[in-house]
Parts: sequence; C-alpha cells; structure tokens
Amino acid sequence: MATHSSIPTVLRTRSTRSVHILHRKDGIRQGAQRRPGEPPLDLGSIPWLGHALEFGKDAAGFLTRMKEKHGDIFTVLVGGRHVTVLLDPHSYDAVVWEPRSRLDFHAYAVFLMERIFDVQLPHYNPGDEKSKMKPTLLHKELQALTDAMYTNLRTVLLGDTVEAGSGWHEMGLLEFSYGFLLRAGYLTQYGVEAPPHTQESQAQDRVHSADVFHTFRQLDLLLPKLARGSLSAGDKDRVGKVKGRLWKLLSPTRLASRAHRSRWLESYLLHLEEMGVSEEMQARALVLQLWATQGNMGPAAFWLLLFLLKNPEALAAVRGELETVLLGAEQPISQMTTLPQKVLDSMPVLDSVLSESLRLTAAPFITREVVADLALPMADGREFSLRRGDRLLLFPFLSPQKDPEIYTDPEVFKYNRFLNPDGSEKKDFYKDGKRLKNYSLPWGAGHNQCLGKGYAVNSIKQFVFLVLTQFDLELITPDVDIPEFDLSRYGFGLMQPEHDVPVRYRIRP
Repeated sequence: MATHSSIPTVLRTRSTRSVHILHRKDGIRQGAQRRPGEPPLDLGSIPWLGHALEFGKDAAGFLTRMKEKHGDIFTVLVGGRHVTVLLDPHSYDAVVWEPRSRLDFHAYAVFLMERIFDVQLPHYNPGDEKSKMKPTLLHKELQALTDAMYTNLRTVLLGDTVEAGSGWHEMGLLEFSYGFLLRAGYLTQYGVEAPPHTQESQAQDRVHSADVFHTFRQLDLLLPKLARGSLSAGDKDRVGKVKGRLWKLLSPTRLASRAHRSRWLESYLLHLEEMGVSEEMQARALVLQLWATQGNMGPAAFWLLLFLLKNPEALAAVRGELETVLLGAEQPISQMTTLPQKVLDSMPVLDSVLSESLRLTAAPFITREVVADLALPMADGREFSLRRGDRLLLFPFLSPQKDPEIYTDPEVFKYNRFLNPDGSEKKDFYKDGKRLKNYSLPWGAGHNQCLGKGYAVNSIKQFVFLVLTQFDLELITPDVDIPEFDLSRYGFGLMQPEHDVPVRYRIRP
C-alpha cells in the first residue's frame, strides 16, 4: 500500500514513491523552450518554485486542475525540478517495467533514506536487497508470519482489553487500528519476550510494544515536514529526541535477546552485516523498516472499519460472511491459535471491502528519475519525449482510482464494487472502451511492486476478523461525518484523517 520506489523496503506498506517530490534543488533547465514531442509545460507564476506551494498544499487538487488544463500527460515546475506527470492508466506499464538504465527509482530512494531516517548504507543496491528479502515473505515464511501475527494480535488486542476491565472502553478509531496493528506487527517481525510464553511475558510484550508504537507515532506525525525539509526549530528538537529513542528501542543489541524473531529480520540483519553497516546505522535502518513495513496497515484498517461502521449494509454483509467462516471452522474461535490461509482466502466480501477502501484512500506517488533522453509510448499511439534529469510521476489515486469513467460514483464507498454477481472477484474495469490491466494500484506496480502484499493483506484481514467476531465496536456519535484527509500525507501511501473518530468497544459478553 503505498510502497515506495524510493525506500529500501521489503514489505512496503508505505513507499518511497510515497514521499513528496518537492526538495531536490537542482538547477532549472535554462529557458522554457520545448523540444518537439515533449509534453505541455506549465511553469507556474513563481520563479524556481513554480507550483511547489500548490503541490505541497493539496497534490490531488493541484494535479486534478493540471489534468483538466493539459490532459493526461504534462510537465510542471516543482521546486526547481521539471516533473512530468502521467495520468493515463493504460500507459502505466510503459513506465513501471522500463529498465533502470532509462527510468531509475533507486537514486530518489537513497535521498529519502538520508533525509527522513538518517540512513546511509554503503554500496546500497535495492535490487540486491529485494532479491535477498523476497524469500522471507513468501510461501511457508509468509504462513509463519501470518500465524505469528494472529498470536500477537490476540496478545495486544484481547490482552489490553481484558487488563482494562469489563465494560465499554473509548478510543479514537485510528489510534485503535494503528496502535494494535503496528504493535502486533512489531512483535511479529522483531520478536517477543524470551520463553517461557507466560501471562507475565505477554504483559511485558504489551508494555514494550506500546512504547514502540507511541514513540514511532510521534515520528510518523512529522514525516511530511521531514520529507519537505520544513521542520520548525521545535520540530527538529522533537524529531531528534524521538529518533534517538527509536534507535535505542530497535538497536540490534537490544533485539538480540528477543525470541521468535522473524526470518525476515534475521535475513535483513545479515544483509546489513555483510555490507559492513555499523550497529548504530543498523538501528536506523531498522526504524526505517518499521515505518516501511508497518506504517500503512493501521491507517488502512482505520478506513475499512470506518466505512463499515458508516454503512450498515456493508457491515452486515461482512459479519454474515465471518459467521459462515466460523460455522465451518473445526474449533471455536476462542480455541483457534491460527487462521489458516484457506480461511483467509475464503472471504470475498471482506476482500472487496478492503479493495474498495484502498481505492478510496491509497495515494502513493510512483516516481522515476529520467536517466537518459527517451521516447515514452502512450497506449493510444502517441509518443512523448522525456529529458534526462527530469522526474516522472504516476498518481494512481487520481487515475484510475478516482476516474468516473472507470468507477461509477468514484467518491462513494460501495462494498461490493469488486464483486461479480456470483460472488467472485471482479477484475473487469474499462476506460476508453478498453479493459484496464491497472485498475487500482495501492501496492505499486512493475519492478517495484510491494513484496509484502500477502503479509499486509493477511494482517489486516486477521485484525478485522478479531475485531468483528470478538468485540462490539460502535461509533460514539453514529452520524459523525467521515473526516477529510490530512492533505500533507499525499504521496506517503495510505492517507490519514484530519482528525480521529471516537469509538467505543468491549469484548462481547
């Protein structure tokens, strides 16, 4: 879900593509003359800055206006850089599968690693890293992650609630979703208290994972400013302290004593050691990976649960599906230590709800650096020239995900939008009379598609399963409006709300 071409990530529920593109202060191309075949150029009214302020304030609104003015491909000046924006989903494959020798997504990754997370890795090669980490996220390793995630979700979600006492508990829905998912994800990937697995060790896991989440969340809230280099003096001081705290919490020495560490973590640490990365820098890289692997699942679950709570028909359909799953289960839910993959794969209504939630709220930028002058072929037969040194940007949030030609009433949540009448997954969507290959891109595409998609989907579905089968969950104010987006989060993967939505919950009597 937003997974980045710019940050070395393996599970990437947040993407480097996901970070804003305002801050490379390269010299502006002299003059505004266009070569034959280049996209229309819009320099804006402010020298050097161009459209940077509009872009940073509301990227989706700005790019919508540019599309209305120029069509589905155009070039804009943004903070000293010429950025060509492509919004024709039929033509996306021509970009995402282009070799690195022509369109590169590595250089910007390194820039963002350094700017946001203070990570500098010697001889860093994202492709090499990806090939080494891929086996830790598939097949039996994916099943091991999924099983551990279910155990850890029960530890933090049920354990916290039981500790808090019977009756109703109140919390913001984002804090509820983000907190429990990130905490369980951290324990799944980075390990738990050493055996024996007792009530005391589980209580320690709950306290420690809560410390990690609340510290991480302070950094997460400042990420847009970090990416743009617009921190105030007070923000810089706060970021420094928060990063220092996270580096201690995730230091390899501290993690060495933890049990049931994932194979993903073991492989990643070995990879860093083979590169000769210092322990201090390893800790920084592990903080980056915590954001890259966990930062989108919580917001995704927030929107999904909020849409269900605001749509009784959708909630009833999902509850009905889960009840059917439980009826077919071999044991009561209280005794289930895992949710088998075949069970997770038999939830087409929940799959459709997740797809629709991501369509409405996943807004990563997919960026490429133009390494050599090249001709970009469009699906309709047109061809445009791109200049070396420019940046290319795809924004699937606008097209295809919000395109009214592809999706009827694209701003409306329709829980069954991705279901056929027979209950199977709907994959046929059209634009200009042609079937779309790329009809929704929350996981990226091409060479840099998110490797951790399976783990992320399983984790979100397990969380929703536990919440809807084990808890009563209600909006404190049933007619509350769905909040607007925090517009500063465009490009980071999943959008986050301007403000949280209060809910109350209790373990079902």
